[in-house]
Amino acid sequence: MKQSDTAARWQQHLHRQRSRLRLPEPVVAGRLTRMVGLTLEAVGCQAAVGSRCRIATLNEGDIEAEVVGFSGDKTLLMPTADTRGLVPGARVLPTGHSSQVPVGDGWLGRVIDGAGMPLDGLGPLRADTARPLNPRPLNPLERNVIDKPLDVGVRAINSLLTVGRGQRIGLFAGSGVGKSNLLGMMTRHTEAEVTVVGLIGERGREVKEFVQETLGPEGLRRAVVVAVPADHSPLMRMQGCLLATSIAEYFRDQGKDVLLLMDSLTRFAQAQREIGLAIGEPPATKGYPPSVFARLPRLVERAGNGHGPNGGSITAFYTVLAEGDDNNDPVVDSARAILDGHIVLSRSLAESGHYPAIDIEASVSRLMTVLASPAHAATARRFRRLYSVYRQNQDLINVGVYQRGADPEIDTAIALWPKITAFLQQNPHDCVNFDNSLAELGHLLNQVPAPRQAA
Repeated sequence: MKQSDTAARWQQHLHRQRSRLRLPEPVVAGRLTRMVGLTLEAVGCQAAVGSRCRIATLNEGDIEAEVVGFSGDKTLLMPTADTRGLVPGARVLPTGHSSQVPVGDGWLGRVIDGAGMPLDGLGPLRADTARPLNPRPLNPLERNVIDKPLDVGVRAINSLLTVGRGQRIGLFAGSGVGKSNLLGMMTRHTEAEVTVVGLIGERGREVKEFVQETLGPEGLRRAVVVAVPADHSPLMRMQGCLLATSIAEYFRDQGKDVLLLMDSLTRFAQAQREIGLAIGEPPATKGYPPSVFARLPRLVERAGNGHGPNGGSITAFYTVLAEGDDNNDPVVDSARAILDGHIVLSRSLAESGHYPAIDIEASVSRLMTVLASPAHAATARRFRRLYSVYRQNQDLINVGVYQRGADPEIDTAIALWPKITAFLQQNPHDCVNFDNSLAELGHLLNQVPAPRQAA
């Protein structure tokens, strides 16, 4: 028998022994051969996609990178931190671990970055367990049904866009129309045991403003804030979204009702686009590679209700940036299809001083017909009808062309219009609970009798 055959048999024997005893395979270090943009290429190391590697640098430290793909014998990595100090031939050591995060009840009241490290200077984080950043999806047949309304403290949403515990809603708007203000209102007023906030890819100055002014000490006490500003790497921005969702899943599995606020889903898609294009994935729709539209539903589907009688819930609100106020943007269109409803914020309403600038005609909650009582649903439909009738005839009314008495429904809309607009507006620091929202809606529409039906 040849010596090479004997060596091969011996290697096979060792592999079978390791498998039987569940011993780890020996770690083989590779070396860095190329860096293009933010993508690193290494040869000589075998690591699974999604696992982590450590890369040595000249400053006697190392950086962490995640395996994002491979090409032949080359392993493609994306660093999670600054790449200064890397040199050709640097040692690349697979850690053998996939991305996990320690999490626990001690995280409440803390502000952390995308790697799970504290940003608030309050000392180390206390963790009870470790959870994967990309867990296996839940069986959809095991999830509890969404049948309980959630009080978000915003009158227009409670009464006209009723949200259920475990629902996933998108906030669609362009820049500067009040998405963050509306998120802040829901953060302060929503009935939830735990709030998890993901500030992903936004301006760094907004983090401190959100924590100190929007949340405040009382709101922060029951919240966890994950902050990854725009100057971080695309991999860290994506990891921030995954981390916030994993934290929410931890508290949901404890039987708690969790409010997950993600600002924004668009930055998650843009980070995946940067990664996909960097590793050679071809662009498909307006510069977005196919992997973006595969990752979005995997992230969103992790929110929702748990299973069993003691299962908790994750009610998620994702802001979606409509660039140039284009509601047909690929990310906007994809998010609209995979979410359980959408709230559209109007620039024209915001410019006229109408806050929150919710466009009632363009917004919908897909579960409102299930959550609302017949009387509530009928009242909401009549309000929407009067709102739409006035908006459709607004130009005629403003220039004086319309004559009173020509249409009873338009007359009713004109009579109620000042109170309709007042009903839809709300001070950011005012909270209107669910019952009061329905009572005010009913009182508004009962002031003028409904038009008679044609015989």
